[in-house]
Amino acid sequence: MGGVAGGRLAAAVTAAGGLGMIGMGSTATAASLATELAALGDVPRFGIGLVDWVIRDRPDLLEAALAARPTLLSVSFGADLSWVQRAHEAGILAATQVYDPETARRAQDAGLDVLVARGAEGGGHGEIRLATLPLLDAVLDTVEVPVLAAGGIAGPRSLAAVLAAGAAGAWLGTVLSACPEALTGDSARNALIAAAGTDTMTTRVFDVGQRLDWPARFPSRVLRNDFAGRWTGREDALAGDREAGAELAAGIATGDQRVAPVDAGQGVGMLTGSRPVAVVLDELCAGAQRLLSRWN
Repeated sequence: MGGVAGGRLAAAVTAAGGLGMIGMGSTATAASLATELAALGDVPRFGIGLVDWVIRDRPDLLEAALAARPTLLSVSFGADLSWVQRAHEAGILAATQVYDPETARRAQDAGLDVLVARGAEGGGHGEIRLATLPLLDAVLDTVEVPVLAAGGIAGPRSLAAVLAAGAAGAWLGTVLSACPEALTGDSARNALIAAAGTDTMTTRVFDVGQRLDWPARFPSRVLRNDFAGRWTGREDALAGDREAGAELAAGIATGDQRVAPVDAGQGVGMLTGSRPVAVVLDELCAGAQRLLSRWN
């Protein structure tokens, strides 16, 4: 949720009864985190999400996150879990994404307090290993710490399904991306609302085109567009094409959705408009509760 989940969105999620996360993506800096912390305001709890390889390059970003004393610190997309001890020493709970039973077991052994079982349906970066429900089954059979389900959860039925399967909760992304409190630009917000669930794809094109150091095993699920269609499968050529890189940079700067990436999971088809976080979460939770009561 880097570039989407800022301080304002995090505050709104917490106010609605969840744990709002400030998502710091691949271009995050300590200064940009400070900006979003300022936008957070006075909230009783919040979390910060970081990218592992980014904090290796920018250790001051991790220092700034620890100094902010969030309720939860989430660091994903890497195998080095040495940050967990530092979080615990600061009185901060630790979370990370997992994609199979083996990584879940290693995370539990490293002292993680919460695991996020992120299925292949999820938007943004992640390993494409298992769908959410099969992954959740496998991880719950492997670990004893609380597990949150992530990936494709955008309506009361999908929320109820993962809770009935044993998840301690849900880690939401795409369903909140079109909310007015999100950092999402107007053109990207309109694209999300107009998209169907079949309009996403996984690709490395946008990372390669922007010269971002994302490991190849973590492609990004995004909305299909012209740029991705032209370059998917031709990533080696794209890496050396300066004109294509300039086109991508210009498209991102102007919000041209034929070129610019928009992260979106397969639940994107559930978005019907830009509604406040409180409304979205109330409908999700109330609807899921009714379904669970009926199933019981």
